[in-house]
Amino acid sequence: MDLHDRAALISIDVQQGFDDPSWGPRNNPHMEAHALQLLAAWRRSGRPLVIVRHDSRSPTSPLRPGQPGNALKPGFEPLAGEPLLTKTVNSAFIGTDLEARLRAAGVRQVVLFGIATDMCVSTTARMAANLGFDLVVVGDACHTWAQRAPDGTLFDADTMHRVHLATLATEFGRVVDTADVLRALAARAA
Repeated sequence: MDLHDRAALISIDVQQGFDDPSWGPRNNPHMEAHALQLLAAWRRSGRPLVIVRHDSRSPTSPLRPGQPGNALKPGFEPLAGEPLLTKTVNSAFIGTDLEARLRAAGVRQVVLFGIATDMCVSTTARMAANLGFDLVVVGDACHTWAQRAPDGTLFDADTMHRVHLATLATEFGRVVDTADVLRALAARAA
């Protein structure tokens, strides 16, 4: 993996509300473990990092402000000096200063992970690529759930995850695993 000097890591919506059983079965039970490894290594590297949280406007969402589910999962909270951006739609670029913040820091490459692969991660990734950032999605540090198509077909969570990563890799950027990023960070540090 080619890691730019001016790369930023973006953690998307790793929130407690996504553990609510109403979402149904998810794929990638190791997502959080991979993401915590990634965060720790990135923080050690001193590179820019942005934490994003979804503040749902839906009155029934476990992600709405004031609900326990709005909180970030343990270990995914920003540390001192790390920005926390809040959004109300799928893309972390809409209604936030994310683009301006990245441009001001001279960021050329964004490395994304989080929840859900096919929703907020995919939407943010597509916008990042459209805005001209070199896009990297850490696939094994994302997860999603099953989705039902308009014709009633049920697509299992792993299929949804893999298809969205395939689309992102085909058209928008690169999809890598946590180990790829850890190796790239170690190589840069050496």
